[in-house]
Amino acid sequence: MPRTVWFPGHMAKGLRQLRSLLDKLDVLVEVRDARAPEATASPFSAQAEKVKPLWVVLSKRDLADEDVTKRWIRFYRDQGKMAWAFDLRRTQLKPFLAAVEMKKPVHRELRLAVIGVPNVGKSMFLNLVIGKKAAPTGAVPGVTRGVSWYRGRGFLVVDSPGIVDPKSDAAVHRLLAWLAGSRSDVIGGYESVALDFISYIQERGLWEKTLGNLGVEGPALSPEDILFNVGKRLGCLVKGGNVDLERAGKMLVDSFAAGKLGRASLEAPGFVAFGDRQ
Repeated sequence: MPRTVWFPGHMAKGLRQLRSLLDKLDVLVEVRDARAPEATASPFSAQAEKVKPLWVVLSKRDLADEDVTKRWIRFYRDQGKMAWAFDLRRTQLKPFLAAVEMKKPVHRELRLAVIGVPNVGKSMFLNLVIGKKAAPTGAVPGVTRGVSWYRGRGFLVVDSPGIVDPKSDAAVHRLLAWLAGSRSDVIGGYESVALDFISYIQERGLWEKTLGNLGVEGPALSPEDILFNVGKRLGCLVKGGNVDLERAGKMLVDSFAAGKLGRASLEAPGFVAFGDRQ
């Protein structure tokens, strides 16, 4: 698939700031979507973890297959990483905060950076860590200016904009759209994204955990026929008995992103969306 050139200026600036901060940080905390932990890995983390500890937080645990999520936690811990899975809407972060306390240097606060691609729950996680009403602390002595630091109990944390890999191909953006939605002009239209999603579900044997819950005929039909049936099921009809496939595609993708199709994981250890990610 063709490569995308969608890489807003704030992402490029954020990536430069993170690189300039790296030697001042103690730990990188990466928030990933529990349904696709490798596909939602930040382009920055693979480079940065060579020189700094990387902790992995799997968000949206309530939307993922619980057994698969447990396997991911074991997988990352076997790599020597700290790893947790949270439902960020309902959970407290006691295990994470305990790890922060243990890692804290003797003579100063621990310095963390929270990173992640867009829409994985990074902001929600940050709000839980520091409190929704927390204000930036201002400049931190000896640390690069122009970056907002927030103070927690015994630690400082810097936020970063959600960053996608500017060299990633369109397939990556489409998978991110399945997980959280995206601008239709970025992903090439919802009908196309939904057809890719249906094909992926068929290939990975995830029908019963997702589309099967809609009560539409399948999975042996073509993706086009399945999307047509989904559109009828969801009331996306237009004159003449036809289906508005763009609307049907958006409703299907949004339904999966919100967990309305059931709990399902798009990746499992050893079985990831993109072969070069693991």
